[in-house]
Amino acid sequence: MDAKQDADFVVVGAGSAGCVVANRLSADPKTRVVLLEAGPADTNPWIHIPVGYFKTMHNPKVDWCYKTEPDPGLNGRSIDWPRGKVLGGSSSLNGLLYVRGQPEDYDRWRQMGNTGWGWDEVLPLFKRAENNERGADAFHGDDGPLAVSNMRIQRPICDAWVAAAQAAGYPFNPDYNGAEQEGVGYFQLTTRNGRRCSAAVAYLKPVRSRENLQIVTNAQVTKVNMQGKRAVSVSYTDKSGAVQTITAQREIVLCGGAINSPQVLMLSGIGDGEQLKANGIETAHHLPGVGKNMQDHLQARLVYKCNEPTLNDEVRSLYNQARIALKYALFRAGPMTMAASLATGFMKTRPDLASPDIQFHVQPWSADSPGEGVHPFSAFTMSVCQLRPESRGEIQLSGPDPKAYPKIVPRYLSTETDCRTIVDGINIARGIAQHAPLSSKIAKEFRPKPDLAIEDYDGTLDWARNNSVSIYHPTGTCKMGTGKDAVTDPALKVHGVEGLRVADCSIMPEIVSGNTNAPAIMIGEKVSDLIRESA
Repeated sequence: MDAKQDADFVVVGAGSAGCVVANRLSADPKTRVVLLEAGPADTNPWIHIPVGYFKTMHNPKVDWCYKTEPDPGLNGRSIDWPRGKVLGGSSSLNGLLYVRGQPEDYDRWRQMGNTGWGWDEVLPLFKRAENNERGADAFHGDDGPLAVSNMRIQRPICDAWVAAAQAAGYPFNPDYNGAEQEGVGYFQLTTRNGRRCSAAVAYLKPVRSRENLQIVTNAQVTKVNMQGKRAVSVSYTDKSGAVQTITAQREIVLCGGAINSPQVLMLSGIGDGEQLKANGIETAHHLPGVGKNMQDHLQARLVYKCNEPTLNDEVRSLYNQARIALKYALFRAGPMTMAASLATGFMKTRPDLASPDIQFHVQPWSADSPGEGVHPFSAFTMSVCQLRPESRGEIQLSGPDPKAYPKIVPRYLSTETDCRTIVDGINIARGIAQHAPLSSKIAKEFRPKPDLAIEDYDGTLDWARNNSVSIYHPTGTCKMGTGKDAVTDPALKVHGVEGLRVADCSIMPEIVSGNTNAPAIMIGEKVSDLIRESA
């Protein structure tokens, strides 16, 4: 349905943070909130089945289906950057992995001048959001909206990897979101009773009947309208293609994510004045940091052929697929409850590091990419990524047309540290594969090829450049801070603009050391508190 013509708050983007903001602000019955989402409602049944990311990623009905510009760091390759275009945003498409990052990440944010964002200040927000089936303790909550569950599936190849990593000297860690992140173990998931718990399921579904909350889907925001230096309204294109405008009596909160939020700002004339002029846009407010400081986790995916069956074999026949579907329908169990990865590890590539700098995602299957089907042989995957890359990319406009996708310029592997770390991570992965009990299950190294020597730094780096892909954690493009390159202040207000905040992963001054969905939800909780405190 069409939105009302005005509201107290207009929230742009119903993703991981936007759903939280709409819920928390509309808890006051006197506050009128309108939530605008460019995509449709989350009615696609595959969204709610955990393994459904195989069907929803790269599906243009619910995925923006972005691609990067050809990147020199990837030897000129362009790679996919899926982003959710549906209620729940990327939390409706992602791999369901619940990871907060390291306490040091948030303390570093505070040290950079972002008062209120240290670990001791954000931990209560993580706990408030969380409904962890393990129960409440010093690090976890059990009465929040977001369901967090243990794996409902185990596979011997992943258990063998965890054991082999311990044999290689890495400790077992039952809770990487607890006292220490370092070690190997198993992921927790954003699921409830075998179904995905997206931000829309957690935060919107329970409150959709509130009279003061309106959720408008198929509403692509094209511009924030300004009066002088104040943001006063939002223009969007509705399902019919007509342009609608809604006034925000109090504030506009951009929650579009690391691609869409800077794009909307620049389309609104907020950004680097020279770049705006080059794209035919009049400058409303010169803010050169918009779209800059982009960071992402780049993953190298090693694949090993196995001498015993893996999930590749389980899903290959129609008969087995029917058995798997029946098990899920009857018991909410089996492979259809599986997240993108089962086992994980947070490790240091060098002993002198203060905290882990690489993360593993281990899958009992192998494929060229989700959505393309598994390989026609028994295999498993070890994905390794650098947690804190130094490389910085940017989002650039392609012109003044809001429908034109922005240019994504990642600049992967553009520093010596990043190159060294990905090579070290690949070598650690290959080393783990040589330890029992995993070594006895491996028939052959498929990627990279066995003839690539571990000692061959240049060859390994070149393989990484030719084969690595995003793990889909874009951040940093509306940097929070106090310097000239910052876009928002620590209260997430856009510098120099009244009535406008940004609240999503774009505000991260530095990417967190792990998956980004849980931090995005925390950011939504944080900005809701900040807005209510300023009332």
